[in-house]
Amino acid sequence: MDRNTFTYEAHGTTLVVHLPKELDHHNCRNLKYETDLLLAENYINRVVFDFSKTVFMDSSGIGVLLNRYKQMAGSGGKVTIYGAGSQVKRILNIGGIPKFVSLFDTKEAALAG
Repeated sequence: MDRNTFTYEAHGTTLVVHLPKELDHHNCRNLKYETDLLLAENYINRVVFDFSKTVFMDSSGIGVLLNRYKQMAGSGGKVTIYGAGSQVKRILNIGGIPKFVSLFDTKEAALAG
């Protein structure tokens, strides 16, 4: 997978977003645009972000996560995260993400949670 490429997977009304190695201001614009389209065209009530391949994230990533959280919360949905390594968890904690979004170790747990 290219370092800037996102892949998506649908599980009923759940959208799983597989994130690349780096989640930064260069590719967050694409992530926001692509997820905006997917959410507008499909009935999605949960977004699950897969951080298992991500080793770097900046504040742009925090912004996208908060935006998706607000969007899902506004329609009664939710956002979950799985697979974040220690470096990414540190950034998520600094950004206050665990106050709003549940973090899981595995995809199965994130889909069930």
